[in-house]
Amino acid sequence: MDMSEKKNLLESVDARTRLAGSNKMEILLFSLGTRETFGINVFKVREVGRTPHITKTPNMPRGVEGLISLRGNVIPVLSLASFLELDNPPAGLGKTMMVAEYSKRTLGFLVHEVDRIIRVDWERVKAPETVLAANQGLITAVIELEGGHLVSILDVEQILANAFGEAIIIDIAPARVEEEVSIFFVDDSIVARKKISEVLDKLGVKHKHATNGMEAWTRLQAIAAHAQQMGKSLRDEIRLILVDAEMPEMDGYVLTKNIKGDARFEGVPVVMHSSLSSEANRAMGKAVGVDSYVAKFDAEVLADTLRPLLER
Repeated sequence: MDMSEKKNLLESVDARTRLAGSNKMEILLFSLGTRETFGINVFKVREVGRTPHITKTPNMPRGVEGLISLRGNVIPVLSLASFLELDNPPAGLGKTMMVAEYSKRTLGFLVHEVDRIIRVDWERVKAPETVLAANQGLITAVIELEGGHLVSILDVEQILANAFGEAIIIDIAPARVEEEVSIFFVDDSIVARKKISEVLDKLGVKHKHATNGMEAWTRLQAIAAHAQQMGKSLRDEIRLILVDAEMPEMDGYVLTKNIKGDARFEGVPVVMHSSLSSEANRAMGKAVGVDSYVAKFDAEVLADTLRPLLER
């Protein structure tokens, strides 16, 4: 792909907000110089271009190649290949850089080559099998394309945690709720599930979780059916539902539409918690009925968002 094609590659991103609630996603495919193909959600990518001059600085974490100045902002640049166990990776840094936004942080990701954008149904996005466990949980999902070719979706949250360390959660005031109050949350990232659990524990609320949207919807329907059978209000079982936006098999937008379309969940707020922190993504959440939207990952902001919804 030449530079003019790369320049035009992301020009129509704004129009893609129409995908909200359609259970479809658009993936930017790229290579790290091996035969494997990787992908990243288009919504997270701000631009693609040639790798610029990178300024090396001392004491950088492994995999962080240095810093660049991008339109007045200094951002770190990570070599994605250095985090993965690849067979015969090419020498040197990637010749292409993707600039992406994760959790209110702008970063540069070095890759060998960018291919194209594809649109896929979330139903075709599957959780990785144990055969991929060699990459220490860095593959969050796998897509099988026509002809059987596999695309690995990277867990960038885990990569960032490996590079920069996990944020320490300071003291969070507990919520003023009864002991039985419970939250149901769903996230496909191991790092995110761990952090969410820590926040909920500090808030003093019980919690259950699922690892993808389809699993969450199946379990939520079972919980609702049980509450109905017992003649109880569903709010006695689940006070709030916290959903990720991007998940295998069913995304958070479709999950929210399902919840909001089921009368049994009336009065149970849905909060979307996502590393897709742009206004476009907030608009997508609002379009499907999300009650509140929180960008990952600020423990205090998450707690401050959940607390009044739990206490009301």
